[in-house]
Amino acid sequence: MRLLVVEDEMQLADALTEILKRNKYAVDTAYNGNDGLDCALSGVYDCIILDIMLPGMNGIEILRNIRNEKLSTPVLLLTARSEVEDKINGLDCGADDYLTKPFVTGELLARVRALTRRKGDIFDENKMSFNSLELNKSSCSMSFSGNDVKLSLKEYQIMELLIANPHQILPKERIIEKIWGYESDVEYNNIEVYISFLRKKLNAIGADTQIKTARGIGYSLE
Repeated sequence: MRLLVVEDEMQLADALTEILKRNKYAVDTAYNGNDGLDCALSGVYDCIILDIMLPGMNGIEILRNIRNEKLSTPVLLLTARSEVEDKINGLDCGADDYLTKPFVTGELLARVRALTRRKGDIFDENKMSFNSLELNKSSCSMSFSGNDVKLSLKEYQIMELLIANPHQILPKERIIEKIWGYESDVEYNNIEVYISFLRKKLNAIGADTQIKTARGIGYSLE
């Protein structure tokens, strides 16, 4: 999953980014409101962690713009403000949740998990599955019928994206946006290398799942 952190306190923003990356999320960071809005409107994020007090454009203005563009990306407002009126205003403008500084890291991660959880689906937060193939977040591994293999972070993130969108052709452009970021200069052959690694690891554990190529378009999990 790809997250966006919009926070002008650079030390806090960088600390949040590092914590989220350690928890297997792909993360982009913006340090002002204008950059934050540009990133948010790309539509590639699974969740946005948004500070209210920002230079250039405040978080409430960003939130209004996001919702005016009909983007339903979950938004967690992060702010030093604790007054009830501020919370009500943020939620009324389209925020999905609200966390007041200072906060405990565990609570932040739990709220992000809750916002990115598939609606109406109850499942183990650390595991995803496709038929009998299982992806384990805590061990960064993939398993099938008792056989398992370790994955690199990029391999894990690509497989996570494929499992979250089974039987759908994911264009290479979308994979790059989700895994490397929408401003990345990563080339298609980078994806091809990781797909090759994943196919070899699927074969190594005897999985009956295949990553199929839609020539000139992208890949699907079948």
